Order: sequence, then structure tokens, then C-alpha cells
Amino acid sequence: MRKRLSKIFWWRWAGVCLLTCASLLLIGFGLFLRSALRTPNLPPFSDGIVALTGGTGRVETSLSLLEQGRGRLLLVSGVDPKVTLQELAPNLPAALTGRITLGREATSTAGNATETKHWVRANRLHSLIIVTAGYHMWRAELEIARTLPDVQLNPYPVQPPAMKRPFTRGTWHLLVREYGKFLLTCIGPVKAFRHTVDAT
Repeated sequence: MRKRLSKIFWWRWAGVCLLTCASLLLIGFGLFLRSALRTPNLPPFSDGIVALTGGTGRVETSLSLLEQGRGRLLLVSGVDPKVTLQELAPNLPAALTGRITLGREATSTAGNATETKHWVRANRLHSLIIVTAGYHMWRAELEIARTLPDVQLNPYPVQPPAMKRPFTRGTWHLLVREYGKFLLTCIGPVKAFRHTVDAT
């Protein structure tokens, strides 16, 4: 009788734990979704701007912020080695070209963070505007904060077209996958989750 009661207790305890974990994951996803859909406020003036390539509107938004004088320098991280600045920004004023760096080493978010760290240190920057998609911002900010703990980070999320229209199955899949990647990133800077070339 005692063994049976003990077994029932442990099954109930396990059930409560699973239900609690599931509830926390759902609440976290709700907060993540709200953040991903948030309309950004104009960021404060900063020493630099970093745009993480990989989605629509990121480079254009970062260039606009640079033209507005929101940042002194701009890093476009994760640019294809074959792409030129002229191709990225054909109408860019000549006066701004010397203030833009194209980072060509990063192939993942961890790589973006490493590339950003080297650029920030080389230029002695103390504050940074991060430009990426809203659904990518939590993970990007966490990765960059780990490599630059003493730099003020100001997120400026971009809303890609998929987030401005009714969600499709593909959009939900993207959001769930990105939320999962963020949770893995929260575990810590584990090299197993990164491309080897980016984990330095």
C-alpha cells in the first residue's frame, strides 16, 4: 500500500513539473511573440550601428539610421564575400562610404557577435544600435551582450513582410524555431550550437 501511494505521489509530482515547464514555455513564447511584433522606438544616439544580414530591410534600416546621424560608424555583419558596398547600397552618399565596414566572416548569430566584438574593440565604441528582425533580436542581443558586456546595446528591430500579414504555417514554424534557438542560447556559449569558425 505504501509503495503504491509513493508511486502515485511521484507520478503526480512529475505531472506537476511537466505542466509547470509547459506553462513557462508557453508564457515565454507569448512574451517572445509580443517582442517580435513590437514597433521600435527611435534608438538613442550611439557610437556605432551593427546590422545583422539575413533578412529583408535590415541593411536599408541601418543605412537610414547612419544617414540620420544615430550612429557614427556602421558594421554590416555577415556579408557575402562577393557582394560590394555599391551593390548593397547603390544610392549611398559618397560621404558615408568611409564610415561603413562590411564584415565577411560571420555565418551565424554567434559569428555576428564575434565579428561585432572585434569591430567595436578596434574602433573603441561604447554604445551600439543592433539592427535585425524582431524575431531574431532576443538571440542576437544575448549573443552580443556576452561578447561585449561593457557596451551599451540599443535594439532596433525590423519587421520583415512575413510579420506584417496574417501568419502562415511557415511563419509560425519560423517563430517556434527561433524561440527554440533562443532557449538553447540561454544555456550558455556552447560550441556544439555554433559553427566552429564562429565560436572563437
